[in-house]
Amino acid sequence: MGVMIEGRWHDRWYDTKASEGRFVRSESQFRNWVTPDGEPGPTGSGGFKAEPGRYHLYVALACPWSHRTLMFRALKGLAETITVSTTHWFMGAEGWTFEDGPGVVPDPIHGARRVHEIYKAASSSYTGRVTVPVLWDKQNSTIVSNESADIIRMMNSAFDGVGATAEDFYPEPLRPNIDAINSEIYERVNNGVYRAGFATSQAAYEEAVMPLFVTLDRLEALLGKQRYLCGDKVTEADWRLFPTLVRFDPVYVGHFKCNIRRLSDYPNLWAYTRELFQWPGIGETVNFEHIKRHYYASHESINPSRVVPIGPFLDFDMPHNRGRSCS
Repeated sequence: MGVMIEGRWHDRWYDTKASEGRFVRSESQFRNWVTPDGEPGPTGSGGFKAEPGRYHLYVALACPWSHRTLMFRALKGLAETITVSTTHWFMGAEGWTFEDGPGVVPDPIHGARRVHEIYKAASSSYTGRVTVPVLWDKQNSTIVSNESADIIRMMNSAFDGVGATAEDFYPEPLRPNIDAINSEIYERVNNGVYRAGFATSQAAYEEAVMPLFVTLDRLEALLGKQRYLCGDKVTEADWRLFPTLVRFDPVYVGHFKCNIRRLSDYPNLWAYTRELFQWPGIGETVNFEHIKRHYYASHESINPSRVVPIGPFLDFDMPHNRGRSCS
């Protein structure tokens, strides 16, 4: 994971010394919105109208933040509307790249070999982290957004008039509840596993890992009473949690030391994760080869040998029985 300074790439890992061993995630800098009529969204500038074929999505199959956008692209039937490129699983000195490999889909717009070249194409003097996902506007030749939370909201509603499916995963009556759950899960679970895994002091690690499992315990109890996080309807909150859960036992338990309990030790969370995995189109967005190889081989400071473990063997296609009354 590198950084660009005034348009120049630097291979630089996160500096945790100033934060007493704590991992602090950088804020996304491109925060424009695609809207049905091209008017400005909640942040950024306008001029990004929802149109078929206009937008291109850059993702890494290993990345949970990218995974959100791939799921919404599938859930909303946007495969023909928004094209996609996928990076190589290995993130080394050049950051995310499009080097040849299984599952890699090259960049058809710039012919870029590295994702930081796409950032420079959008802003020749860009300064900041180079992350995925990236939503690119072919018409204006710029990045619309590199914030996954915003991109999935765009996909959920902006394209409804141009071929997207009608299902709403952020319905008005549930928004306060969805937002509250999202906030807790982002801080303690989605980003919590990274705060534990990238911590460079014992105190910072424990500060992250203990709340992570308090929250998982609470979610386990909640899913024993209701089918989904906000009741009987699957929402954005469920899809934001899923990428972390599906990676939990294969990666976070061992690689990020989140090993107080496994996902498979939680009967309700494990069945819930299998249900979401088996949702039409979702299983196809999960690539465990990219996921495991990325984490174990890319984070040399955590795993110097870069040996990738063979297990665990998990059956995500096993019946989940979530359609029955929860107990």
